[in-house]
Amino acid sequence: MKSQPSEPGPDPVSRDPAAPSAGTESPPRPLSALAEPVRGRLAVAVGLQTVAALAGVMPFIAVSQIAGRLTPGGSSADGDALWPLVVLACAAGLLALVCGTAAGALAHVADNDLQLTLRRRLARHIGRLPLGRLTDRGTGEVKQAVQDDVSALHTLFAHTLLDVVAVVTAPVLALAYLFTVDWRLALVGVVPLLLGVFLFSRAMAGAAAQMTEFGAALGRISGAAVEFAAGIAVFKSFGRGRKAHERFVDATEGFADFFSRWVRTTLVSSTAAVLVVAPAMVLLLLSVVGAVFVTQDWMTGAALVPFLLLGPAVAAPMGVVGPRIQQIRAGQAAAERITELLHTPTLPEPATPALPDGHHVSMRGVSFSYDGQTDVLSDIDLDLEPGTVTALVGPSGSGKSTLASLLPRFHDVTAGTVTLGGADLRDIPATELYRRVGFVLQDVRLLRASVTDNIRLGRPDATDEEVERCARAARIHDRVKALPDGYATELGTAVTLSGGEAQRLSIARALLADAPVLVLDEATAYADPHSEALIQDALSALAAGRTLLVIAHRLSTIRSADRIVVLEDGRVTEQGRHDDLLAAQGRYATLWQAQLTAQPDRTDGVPRRLPAPTAADRAADEIREGSAR
Repeated sequence: MKSQPSEPGPDPVSRDPAAPSAGTESPPRPLSALAEPVRGRLAVAVGLQTVAALAGVMPFIAVSQIAGRLTPGGSSADGDALWPLVVLACAAGLLALVCGTAAGALAHVADNDLQLTLRRRLARHIGRLPLGRLTDRGTGEVKQAVQDDVSALHTLFAHTLLDVVAVVTAPVLALAYLFTVDWRLALVGVVPLLLGVFLFSRAMAGAAAQMTEFGAALGRISGAAVEFAAGIAVFKSFGRGRKAHERFVDATEGFADFFSRWVRTTLVSSTAAVLVVAPAMVLLLLSVVGAVFVTQDWMTGAALVPFLLLGPAVAAPMGVVGPRIQQIRAGQAAAERITELLHTPTLPEPATPALPDGHHVSMRGVSFSYDGQTDVLSDIDLDLEPGTVTALVGPSGSGKSTLASLLPRFHDVTAGTVTLGGADLRDIPATELYRRVGFVLQDVRLLRASVTDNIRLGRPDATDEEVERCARAARIHDRVKALPDGYATELGTAVTLSGGEAQRLSIARALLADAPVLVLDEATAYADPHSEALIQDALSALAAGRTLLVIAHRLSTIRSADRIVVLEDGRVTEQGRHDDLLAAQGRYATLWQAQLTAQPDRTDGVPRRLPAPTAADRAADEIREGSAR
């Protein structure tokens, strides 16, 4: 075994609910497993709420007894007989208030601890996921789990659970008492309840599938909202502001259409269910039937009083059961999504860590598949010598980005090995790997933090002078000084950077991290011509003396690369220098000729290799010398 999971032992939350447990016990459901840390406190809260619900019925029973004794023919109307009932009503009301308050407080405290536990676990687990897993699926799924789904569990545990206990317990006691008064009228009072159950069951037919689609639709909105917020600045900088919100609008309109269809299919039956159990309808039914019973001398007027007081409460649960069931289903669906994310395989940490000896990169027999069935890469052999530039070229879908993503271990290979300094990437601890391998991608992510903190991300202990030197080398210093608070300006609030400015800030971050191996993916994709020239200077500083793996989209920029690797259908079909590949008249020559005739020569996100040191090169040397000191 090369590696093992980093967490030492099993965890009740992280166990796979589909995996068989020891012996013959069935595995816990996701909702039950997630609630395990607070199960005891929730059970106590349920017990307190049960007492509160039962005690809440007692004042009505006491009032019914008092009414019976005060009416003509009652058993007794003296104070000695009435005061105990008054005391009982007051004491029961106070007990219901105290127990209900305590139950709510305890449920909220337990839920707060559960939210904290889940969010900590999610953050810890997400931090150990393959970076490719996050970039492929986007951040919407993470946002939904950490925010929306955990909030759905809050609604379930802190509110819905106690509400369900109350609306089920109180009617049971009320109905039991009414049967002791007059079983015939009690049966009449049950009719609205049974009719409501029938109608509501029709309204809820297929609700499980609908709730699954409901959660998926919300997930699409979350993902589109995150993309909208993250990409609006880039879209607007290119005059495509309308395009930025189209996916978000499509997601919201799709949700609205789905919800409208769902409501239309259940509107008649659900409305009828609510009407037949409405307190006014139940009270009207009991009043009419009770009046007939009294006029026929089948019961006394005093016996009708408890039915008028308690009868509506018997069918009342059906009036609120719909929303509660929806909340329960939403909580179950949220628990399943949280559990699924928690069970997403993480990058295994090595059992016996190894440290690289040098910065030579070697790929041997590398194959990779996203789905475990179709290989995106097949049998790749490649060497990246220290201090050289290797460019990956090929048609769209040939596997360039996938191959480059293996070097910073966005994914693990499905076959073969990738080594750095003679050590398999899977044997190098993540913290050590990212000290040696950096990447500058076209999609820049900046933190909601100060400019200094954004640049210091790779080296939190860097001094302000080092941060400023890197910013100068990355050609972003002047822009930072123009911000309201300079390097202390918080990004992502009132201040935003353009695509090119954000790219230069990310290059300053990479300069400060000083990783000897770099992966570049069209770093100037979102830059205007002015920003592109500045980014080129910044990349020249960044590339000095480092090993580069470059994803090249415009071939005119990688003519001076030490090695050009041509990928087709996930396989290396050619490799060599520019002139040699042109002379071979193969696939590269075809691609070169096609681009040469399609567009004029221009720069790309690949650093220029100049024969003499530039000012940026000298700045990079100064940075490294300062770091060494």
